Amino acid sequence: MVLALCTAFALSQAYRTVGAIMASQLQAEFKLSAQALGVFSGAFHFAFGAMQLFMGIGIDLHGVRRTVLTAFPLAIVGAVISAVSTNYLVLVGGQVLIGVGCAPAFLVCTVFIARHFPAARFASVSGLVLGIGGLGMLLTGTPLAWLVQERSWRMGFVVLAMASALAWLSILWWVREPARQGTQPRESVLGALRQFGSLFAMPHTLGIMVLGAVTYAAFISLRGLWLGPLLMERQGYSLVQSGNVALIVSVISLFGSPLFGRLDRDGPVRRRRIVACSLAYAALFLAIAFGTSAWIDVGGTILIGLLSGFIVWQYADVRVAYPAAITGRAMAVFTMAMFLGVALMQWITGVAASVAIAHGVETYSAVLATIAVLLVVATIAFARLPTPRP
Repeated sequence: MVLALCTAFALSQAYRTVGAIMASQLQAEFKLSAQALGVFSGAFHFAFGAMQLFMGIGIDLHGVRRTVLTAFPLAIVGAVISAVSTNYLVLVGGQVLIGVGCAPAFLVCTVFIARHFPAARFASVSGLVLGIGGLGMLLTGTPLAWLVQERSWRMGFVVLAMASALAWLSILWWVREPARQGTQPRESVLGALRQFGSLFAMPHTLGIMVLGAVTYAAFISLRGLWLGPLLMERQGYSLVQSGNVALIVSVISLFGSPLFGRLDRDGPVRRRRIVACSLAYAALFLAIAFGTSAWIDVGGTILIGLLSGFIVWQYADVRVAYPAAITGRAMAVFTMAMFLGVALMQWITGVAASVAIAHGVETYSAVLATIAVLLVVATIAFARLPTPRP
């Protein structure tokens, strides 16, 4: 059942990283600026993040299976609309629908694991799910690059729509959510919203959410938006060569989450490791920002893909930072912060790129340095703001 749920998560990973491969054709066909390209890519993540609270309530009130089966068809519709769009606004509208449809894709996996697996196995199983879900990014490496180059970006969306339909059918066929232990009175939507309010009132929530908003956003902004243009414009790579690098990064990232999940340790040591990894992460972005060698660009990106696996420690930190009764909602809020952070970072980096072009600064130095600064600021906030009580 976890594997079936992972099919929707894998497709959501594919949708959120198509920008890096489709960017050049979209810019040419719709005459997009760097900022408009950032809005296109960020639209998915904004819709995805904005719906997390509602998906969390849906899961609590109606269960994992019903929630994902109800929402995911919107991703199929959005992919079809994107494939046939003839203007930029329709294209962005399709991305919004895809984001809403994919909104429960990862959340249902984490809640399912939290409810039906022992707490001690949460990080390792979540890491495995992140690794399996990362297979979706393989589709947006060499395979999608070849398809887009030989046919068009529209055919890419058609293939993703067909794969999404198969994922929905697999969940319908295989997932039968086990009954939860104990009987609880049915909660109202208003009561569920009040629980979210109490979660935000906890003093340690701010630090967790601030860092959560930038760590995953940094990786996806590079892998899902700027990597293709960076390699093609700075290093002169072809679209397929850029797709090959994206494929390697995606494969490496598949192993990062399971590896870091196995290395997880409970207690204060986990938070110290999160801080150390986040600062190392920022250093890699700075290296790519100001390096001129293809080896630095490619090697640094591969290391970022591997190191991004430490994000599974952040999920484990959320798992122990809140009472068991609101674990699902805590996961929803953290996931919301992650993907609203992706939308915000892609918009900010689009603005940074436009400003850099206007002032004659190398575009990708400005973009990647901006990401590094955001990581450092968020890491300091995470370390200095209140921490969860034992």
